[in-house]
Amino acid sequence: MKELGTKTALLIIDVQCDLFEKSTPVYQGDLVLKNINTLVDRAHAAGAPVFYVQHSTKTTLIEGSIGWQLHPALKPRKTDHFIRKHRGNAFEDTRLKSDLDALRVSRIIVVGLVTDGCVQATCKGAHALSYDVTLVQDAHSTNSAGSGQIIDKWNTKLSRGIVRLQATADVDFGAADSK
Repeated sequence: MKELGTKTALLIIDVQCDLFEKSTPVYQGDLVLKNINTLVDRAHAAGAPVFYVQHSTKTTLIEGSIGWQLHPALKPRKTDHFIRKHRGNAFEDTRLKSDLDALRVSRIIVVGLVTDGCVQATCKGAHALSYDVTLVQDAHSTNSAGSGQIIDKWNTKLSRGIVRLQATADVDFGAADSK
């Protein structure tokens, strides 16, 4: 018997205004935003749930502040899901897992900021919870010196048994590819 509900969800990690205002700009920020929006459109067209995750602490990305808001290039729908988090791993101390489970999601597509922080932590957290994790290699970034090398390093490291790497053009929300 076929399981009801969708199997794949898109997780957009911390694409928030203040991260684009740092002295070192988000590496390939315009391309990353364009690719994320392409994936959001594709997810919506396939009926896959879209989750916007927003980070906050007491000193940075202060919840409710202008800098905490999603980047204005993103255009979430009222039917999308919103998760607030205070730790790097979007699954830690949030309702993300229960929301995904309620939707019968087994595969997640991860995009967002920052590669060497919350993106890698969420990928590892999802893998530890037995989700099938795809990291979109051209839809995540960081704003550190040497960003290109940092992104390459994490793509390589995470692709060794934690995530499947795919380019935006290759992501399919209709079916989970075999690993």
